[in-house]
Amino acid sequence: MRFHPFPPFSTMHTIINPDSSASRRFARETSSNEAFRKPNYDCREHVDAVKLVVYVPGVDAAGVTITSRGPDLVVTARKTHFVRVNWQSLHLETSQLDYQLRLRLGLDFEYAAMQAEIRDGVLEVSVPKVQRELAREPETLRRVA
Repeated sequence: MRFHPFPPFSTMHTIINPDSSASRRFARETSSNEAFRKPNYDCREHVDAVKLVVYVPGVDAAGVTITSRGPDLVVTARKTHFVRVNWQSLHLETSQLDYQLRLRLGLDFEYAAMQAEIRDGVLEVSVPKVQRELAREPETLRRVA
């Protein structure tokens, strides 16, 4: 029989000091920005518009904000948070986060004419394209010679 200084399946207790610069950077990023999670979405381009379907369970129409900043479209969906008196949770922080989706669509869209509808946690957004004047007046031909 051989003697082993440690049992084969023992747990080791180790103290790991985090990188102070990384922890400070993370604390600065989380304190300046609100914590959001990116929702699942589907974006399809059609001839006259772009259709965007965003899956935001637990969100109603009052919690949705859609803004455009230049070529970017920002969809923010906030859940209704219930406060339970005798509820103790463990690691539910990520499931309680609100949703935020940032997409760079471009400048060829009429963001003011956008239409949105939410039903059962599915947000459908339609952003029409800018209608360029395709039918130009026919050029008159001149005889030179």
